[in-house]
Amino acid sequence: MENPFAASLHPANLLPAIKQALMDRGVDEAVAGLAVMGIGLVLMVALAVLANWIAKAIILRLIDRFVKRTPWSWDDLMHEHQVFTRLSHLAPALVIQVYGTVIFADSPLTDRFVTIGVQIYVLAILLIVASAVLNTLLTILQKRESTAGTPVKGFIQAVKLVLVIIAGILALSIVFGRSPIFFLSGIGAMTAVMLLIFRDALLGLVAGVMISVNQLVRVGDWIEMPSNGADGNVVDVSLTTVKVRNWDRTYTTIPSYDLISKSFKNWRGMFENQGRRIKRALYIDTQTIDFVDEDRLVKLLKIKRLRPYLEKKRDEIAEANKLLGTDLGILCNGRRLTNLGTFRAYCVAYLREHAGVKQDELLIVRHLQPTEHGLPLEIYCFTSDTAWVAHEATQADIFDHFLSIIEEFGLRLFQDPSGRDLREALRRPAPRGPRPPEAGDSKAS
Repeated sequence: MENPFAASLHPANLLPAIKQALMDRGVDEAVAGLAVMGIGLVLMVALAVLANWIAKAIILRLIDRFVKRTPWSWDDLMHEHQVFTRLSHLAPALVIQVYGTVIFADSPLTDRFVTIGVQIYVLAILLIVASAVLNTLLTILQKRESTAGTPVKGFIQAVKLVLVIIAGILALSIVFGRSPIFFLSGIGAMTAVMLLIFRDALLGLVAGVMISVNQLVRVGDWIEMPSNGADGNVVDVSLTTVKVRNWDRTYTTIPSYDLISKSFKNWRGMFENQGRRIKRALYIDTQTIDFVDEDRLVKLLKIKRLRPYLEKKRDEIAEANKLLGTDLGILCNGRRLTNLGTFRAYCVAYLREHAGVKQDELLIVRHLQPTEHGLPLEIYCFTSDTAWVAHEATQADIFDHFLSIIEEFGLRLFQDPSGRDLREALRRPAPRGPRPPEAGDSKAS
């Protein structure tokens, strides 16, 4: 059974009793009504403050202790994003909602304003709580290995945007006392105007969804986009923008729409494949390209990694020349080893043995179109370490060796004449020959 004493303390019973007592003492009804309303207002504020204190000082502490003792991590993240703290703001609103109707029973207009204010406040708190829950979900997805690189932030922001729109429509329906369907029908008529006003925002929204669905860009990707001045790692992918930290430690913000309307380079495939390309050429002086004579062949046969190639090639050439039966005294007849071809074979053998070169990728040493700077001999392979410092160290090690060993094959690299070359040319003695006749000399008869 309900306690009569407790029932008498309820505002619905207490306030009318106070009003009646004041009127019994000769107080005017209007004055008594205002006095009771003031007492009720003070009582409501006191109860709201008490409810807020209980929610924050007692309930939140109990929840905090419970969260720390549980083996799960998701509740810790909810506590970190203040989901429970934001929920505690509902306690005073519920008190005002319950007792406001009783306190302002004699003032319907005031009661309506208070009710509208409380409902909008509750709606705002629920929106903030939903945002905190979505932030918690985002953190969970970013920490999970299967979704760590997926740009889920755009989806979360899209959901937040939808919730804000829904909350705005509900707030309008509360204020004007109309059904939410009424405002939704009005939005349909304003679609053309909204498309014109919010064109850039809508394009960014669509682009952000496409980037997230197709995974064009992920956090941590290295992208190059010269048109926007971006060259570095992606640090944030939101619904309308992509933030890039460039290698010079500056930041570039790219509109999401630019990533689907313009071209850009994403280096993600290089890191996923665990191989970084070397594509660099040695420019050979064409005047040093020649056949390999016997003396040089004997010398080159002493190179261990080159010996199998030379022995196989020597037997192959000897067999081919025997079948041709031509006069090998003339250089144009028959087949012969060249120093450039031998050096190219040496480069391939060296790369095949190098620990820093990825052997399951394309590896080739090839000629390019001759230029005024010589014959380019291109080294094309992939290093097994994609880190920039390690890749450059491997590339430098390879070319240091090739540059140091190339003269063993009778080859030289092409280099434009420098001041030193000109000085050495001037020091050389002029060639001696018959003295040209001078203008005053007479011809012999």
